[in-house]
Amino acid sequence: INKPMVFLLVFLLVIYVTMAYGPTAASLVELFPTKIRYTSMSLPYHIGNGVFGGLTPFIATLLTTMYTADALAGLQYPIIVAAVSVVIGTLYLDSKINTKHD
Repeated sequence: INKPMVFLLVFLLVIYVTMAYGPTAASLVELFPTKIRYTSMSLPYHIGNGVFGGLTPFIATLLTTMYTADALAGLQYPIIVAAVSVVIGTLYLDSKINTKHD
């Protein structure tokens, strides 16, 4: 194993994750008024990450073992969760432009 290359690749993945989570945190803070921001932001965020993120490896492995003919069957769950998130976000999140925050 080329340890320096593995270190470099893991470091690159960490950079990608920070590029995703930085704007996510900034946008979540702006969604809620100051009085309820912590509870409104933290509770669904951590439940969502715990349930969907925590169960993703298990469900992907389960799908892959159930449908042995398709090696990519485990990708169906994250794709479906992402698609549902886009639909819910499009339908239920109104625009925060020109709104007054407390």
